[in-house]
Amino acid sequence: MTTIIGLASDHAGYELKQYVKQYLDAKGIAYKDYGTDNEASCDYPDFAHALAFGMKDGEVSKGIAICGSGEGISMTLNKHAHVRAALVWIPEIAHMTRLHNDANVLVMPGRYIDTDTAKEIMDEFLNTEFEGGRHINRINKIPVAQ
Repeated sequence: MTTIIGLASDHAGYELKQYVKQYLDAKGIAYKDYGTDNEASCDYPDFAHALAFGMKDGEVSKGIAICGSGEGISMTLNKHAHVRAALVWIPEIAHMTRLHNDANVLVMPGRYIDTDTAKEIMDEFLNTEFEGGRHINRINKIPVAQ
């Protein structure tokens, strides 16, 4: 199965998202951009929900999302039961969140990290496999029954 990464950002994450696209292009990784498409002020939930629905519908298998602090877009994404969005600001967290939490959306704080750090974070996130084992039971306990 071909991996397609879904992308989402608000205006504060737009510039870093443009770098993410260059990174994915250089790696030959396909992506679908759910917006925003410029730096005009906008609302991160609009794009977070679009990414989450794209994942649910099978359009994309994982995601990368960016807003100013990373918090708002992460909170929105995690309202969707099938999403495990992890806010990451250093490569070690990206590694652990894939290894132990099977995170399927990488969230980065666009106003607080540079492109070199973002590259290292994406390398870890995209190249670390879920460890499974004892972590499966924990992950299964995350969704709240409605």
